[in-house]
Amino acid sequence: MAVRLSGFMKKHWLFLSTMLSVSLGVGLGVLMRGWSSLSTINRLYFGYPGNLLMQLLKMITLPLICSSMITGVAAMDSGSSGKIGLRTIAYTLSTTITAIILGMILATVIKPGTSSHSTEDQWTEAPQSAATVDTMLDLIRNLIPENLVQACFQQYKSTRVPVRPSATNASQIEYKLVGSYKNGMNILGILTFCILLGLALGRMGKRGKRFVEFFSAVNEAIMRIVKIILCYMPVGIIFLIATKVIGIEDWNIFRTLGFFMLTVLIGLAIHSMLVLPLLYMLVVRRNPYTFICGMTHALLTAFTVASSSATLPLTLKCAEENNGIDLRISRFVLPIGATINKNGSALFKSVTVFFIAQMNNYPLDAGKLTIAGIMTLATCIGGAALPSAGMVTIIILLAAVGLPVNDVGLLIIVDWLLDRFRTTVNVLGDAIGAAIVEKLSQKELQTR
Repeated sequence: MAVRLSGFMKKHWLFLSTMLSVSLGVGLGVLMRGWSSLSTINRLYFGYPGNLLMQLLKMITLPLICSSMITGVAAMDSGSSGKIGLRTIAYTLSTTITAIILGMILATVIKPGTSSHSTEDQWTEAPQSAATVDTMLDLIRNLIPENLVQACFQQYKSTRVPVRPSATNASQIEYKLVGSYKNGMNILGILTFCILLGLALGRMGKRGKRFVEFFSAVNEAIMRIVKIILCYMPVGIIFLIATKVIGIEDWNIFRTLGFFMLTVLIGLAIHSMLVLPLLYMLVVRRNPYTFICGMTHALLTAFTVASSSATLPLTLKCAEENNGIDLRISRFVLPIGATINKNGSALFKSVTVFFIAQMNNYPLDAGKLTIAGIMTLATCIGGAALPSAGMVTIIILLAAVGLPVNDVGLLIIVDWLLDRFRTTVNVLGDAIGAAIVEKLSQKELQTR
């Protein structure tokens, strides 16, 4: 019995230590709130170990994405990678659209915004800071970066700037587009280059094999660094959670946003425990919950750090070692999924549109619902896979539909918690997508 217990603890030490760290973090945060009052600067010092963990995870994101994507694409011929890429995109679009529709249905049935106070007196027209076409054009432009070095830390963003009243109509204001580069890794552009480079190396034969071996060695080295970082992870998690608990200023505000949180959590639970497992079972023909158990470490880490990109190293580890996903599939599908496959974020945004519309008694007709769905899909595909990045794109989404963006301030209060749940669903969707793509790509994999 002791030997079995020792073996279990050795095999699942990361999961057990992470669970313990989350509990200790919550307890430490509650104690610090009750026994002492930290100033803003002291709170920053207190959360320093947690910030170090985030820095470590972000540090390896770029080399991990590049090496895994290049080796994954180069390991397959161009025909195979093209088919696998199409299957990945088809899975992403289908599950994201399903999440959007599910969120709209739940928000219509539960009506979370009608339980809150009306903000009709605060109604303001949406600013002309973004439009659907501008967002889509920025998305395409970021797919083809003009400077790869710049793409590592900046991405392109267009803004509408008023110029003058229209010459034909004095009451109508004309706008011009002003483009600038904003801080934030352009992962879409980097992925585009890595896919092209991997395809080129795969078709170069022996000459390209040397470079593929180089990137394979880099990928293996990065995974060894990941194992070192995992040893520090429990310490960082304690201070990440404790700092968030200390930072909550008004617990009573949760009563106002309770129905909104309930709607989002119910939607995430249905999508992650029914929709995705059903899709997995229909395609893979295996027990989906056994697969989910194999991803437990990655899911718990996603809940803690609230970042799909930061969780990617552990997602790869769990998918390959625990669930036996083919390396050629995992290193191709999962980096793409961490960037464009955000089921949880899509559901959250669709509920948010209805919530704010209901708060303001703002009717949503078929046209506005269509715009909301398209914009949600676009912002999920092009949004950064970083903590609370969804709140930035929510402003663009509300402006496109015509809703007041000043109500976003209410959501910030609970976003730190909901962000963790939806990131967990995002990571689960990526992993299940890799398993489904692997099952559908057996013929292509057997040719290599």
